[in-house]
Amino acid sequence: MDYVRLGTSGLNVSRLSLGTMTYGDPAWRDWVLPEEPSRPFLARALEAGITFFDTADVYSIGRSEEIVGRALKDMTRRDQVVIATKVHGKMGDGPNDKGLSRAHIMSAVQASLKRLDTDYIDLYQIHRFDPHTPILETMTALHDLVRQGMVRYIGASSMAAYQFAKMQHAADLHGLTRFVSMQNHYNLVYREEEREMIPLCTEDGVGVIPWSPLARGFLAGNRPRGEAQTTRARSDAFGEAMYRTEGDYAVQERVAEVAARLDVSPAQVATAWILAKPGVTAPIIGASKMPHLEDALAALDLKLSAEDMAYLEEPYQPHPVLGF
Repeated sequence: MDYVRLGTSGLNVSRLSLGTMTYGDPAWRDWVLPEEPSRPFLARALEAGITFFDTADVYSIGRSEEIVGRALKDMTRRDQVVIATKVHGKMGDGPNDKGLSRAHIMSAVQASLKRLDTDYIDLYQIHRFDPHTPILETMTALHDLVRQGMVRYIGASSMAAYQFAKMQHAADLHGLTRFVSMQNHYNLVYREEEREMIPLCTEDGVGVIPWSPLARGFLAGNRPRGEAQTTRARSDAFGEAMYRTEGDYAVQERVAEVAARLDVSPAQVATAWILAKPGVTAPIIGASKMPHLEDALAALDLKLSAEDMAYLEEPYQPHPVLGF
């Protein structure tokens, strides 16, 4: 496993991050694994050298954080892993149980710390932009968490590049903590982030940790033309709305073609592609079956040629903004 700095911060993370939305409560999503079946994935990730684990308070409405916190406490030393979680989504029925107000951030971080059973969160991310809260209020609240030692670094997730730039500018203008990472929607069938967000992050020293590098399994081949094959694909209306254009299928077919020629899986090809893209620190990979995780690990050793990269990218067609 290689370890790299998260942007220009001093924090070192593994080249892959294990996303843990898959581990939680099946009542939340029918493809989610409960605690006991989840633990082998966390154990294998640690064995392989993955030190970067990503969750969020809204995943199974807190259950994912509980599972991750218990497993990591049982399996490793706290100072040997980087735990990332997120705040923004609806966590209750009250008017302040969502968003990026100071009120919600302060209550949400305490709840996440308790569920994760830890004294601090390595990377605390805003899960989306909140247009209803003043930017300075959000940035000041996040800065206070860092000063109080509850959070060590802050990050952001999908939003417009101008919104992210405004938040960073507010931090600079007022001497507040800056974001060190951007967790954005980026893969072979959704490359709109290459236009503004990724160049902004590269120029600004922000690490890029893309979500859905396999396009929710589309690039692994679980959503062929016609019926979807996996439980998640069959029940994932969000994914169905994002990846189904003719251009998407053309890219999917080329991924499969390159994979067959190289005698590897399509998932390995799609992951190797994103690992090779400029500015990408650590794609966030998910795994509900052990071969999913093994494919991601194998992709670390797969080096695509310039010709392969160009061949995979050539059929891409622009998309409307997706994932905000």
